[in-house]
Amino acid sequence: MLIIGHQTVAGLLEGREKEIVDLVAEAYRRHDEGRTSLPHSVFLRFPDRPRDRIIGLPAYLGGSTETGDDDIAGMKWIASFPGNIASGVQRASAAILLNSLRNGQPEALIEGSLISARRTAASAAVGARALLAGRRPSGITLVGCGVINREVLRFLAAEHPGLDRLTVYDTDPERARRFTLDNARLLPSAAVRHCDTLDEALAAHDLVSIATTAATPHTSLDACPPGTVVLHLSLRDITVPAVLDSHNVVDDPDHVCRENTSVHLAELTSGGRDFIDASIGALLRGTATLDPRPGRRLVYSPFGLGVLDLALARFVRDRARAGGLGTDVTDFLPAPAA
Repeated sequence: MLIIGHQTVAGLLEGREKEIVDLVAEAYRRHDEGRTSLPHSVFLRFPDRPRDRIIGLPAYLGGSTETGDDDIAGMKWIASFPGNIASGVQRASAAILLNSLRNGQPEALIEGSLISARRTAASAAVGARALLAGRRPSGITLVGCGVINREVLRFLAAEHPGLDRLTVYDTDPERARRFTLDNARLLPSAAVRHCDTLDEALAAHDLVSIATTAATPHTSLDACPPGTVVLHLSLRDITVPAVLDSHNVVDDPDHVCRENTSVHLAELTSGGRDFIDASIGALLRGTATLDPRPGRRLVYSPFGLGVLDLALARFVRDRARAGGLGTDVTDFLPAPAA
């Protein structure tokens, strides 16, 4: 069993944004081709702690002879405890277990919080690229100043290095101030604007990333400029009327239409999924197209597929093995029978 800790993962992913975006895009393509197995995520909740949860994401991702990737199977086990933030501890913590497809035995245990955050941000970058369709955004608005939007800023800066305007909003203004102080280097030439209200932030630019801890929908998109691309990563912020009045792209309709996401509530309200225009994998493969009405907002709502975690975990595992990194525990499994 190869055990790979957080600092090793961070070192192996550092400066690899473009590679990670390509890995995520390829995982989406393979999912759309049917080369994955992806059961629904399992949500462990607690009777007296409604905000806390632990989610299990089992998955299988087929390999490719063209890229030299092997088939991979495993599971991410990720906890979300929003109360951690007040005590200076990260909201999310995770572990990813990879299994051998030769004999099913566990073969790698990888600290997964950074993998999870960066695959989410890379997914946002893939979605922005598809929905912007070559258009250069006027700037970036970040709603929610936590780990996810820090990574979104990292990946969007890699995708759009010439961007020179950044707007941030958080319900805690001090947290927003610390966020820009800590992460200004990610977009060093940008003029930074702090907003006092959410509507002010939504009105600032035509590319918005929403990553909050909201449990129920609370905002329309009326303040957004026409044609704004909204990366709805936290999934429960946008009201049902706003969803139904937008063009909608998701990663997988069966996965995102669950657990009271805004898209799920829109399905329950409308009685179907006709408001979903396409999946991101189909757009990437060209098996679906998006023809937005002029001025209509475009919302990307990725539920977060376990195959993305596997794609990055395989990348980390292979690079760790090649570099002799991590801790190889030789007595983790029982000895073979005589």
